[in-house]
Amino acid sequence: MAEQKRINAYEVMILISQAEAADFAGVIEHINTLFQRAEAEVIAMQKWDERRLAYEIDKQKRGVYILSYIKAPAENIQSFERDCNISEHIMRVLTIRADHLTEEEMRAQDRRGDLAIEAKERAERAAEREQAGVGSSVSLGAPQIDQPEENEEAAVEATADADNE
Repeated sequence: MAEQKRINAYEVMILISQAEAADFAGVIEHINTLFQRAEAEVIAMQKWDERRLAYEIDKQKRGVYILSYIKAPAENIQSFERDCNISEHIMRVLTIRADHLTEEEMRAQDRRGDLAIEAKERAERAAEREQAGVGSSVSLGAPQIDQPEENEEAAVEATADADNE
């Protein structure tokens, strides 16, 4: 006779760095892949908060918290946590049993649509910054001062006049 798997509800808090949050859609996809590997059914997922950390983790001062409610076989949770700890995208993970909530309460917390919207907005902002060239170059030392075009034209004319004499 086949052994019955015990399915429990879990509350999972995942912390990702601000650097990883730049590719928010990719991180959410990665988290969903980890849930699939654990044979977990995602009941709800939402961005819980984005805040300054109490202490630096991997030289990161800020992080994005993602809260998920899942149903998964109890024996798969340990491998899920190991996969999260190995992952380069996830800084920390906390998994607890969610016996204190009903499934309806968990489903009421589902904001996956908001996650998709935020991922799209973050991708658009990153593309705008890339087009403008902001954040992609590193400059050390004193800031460069742009000279007005009038001064450049006067300098070119002065050089031309000096060459003619």
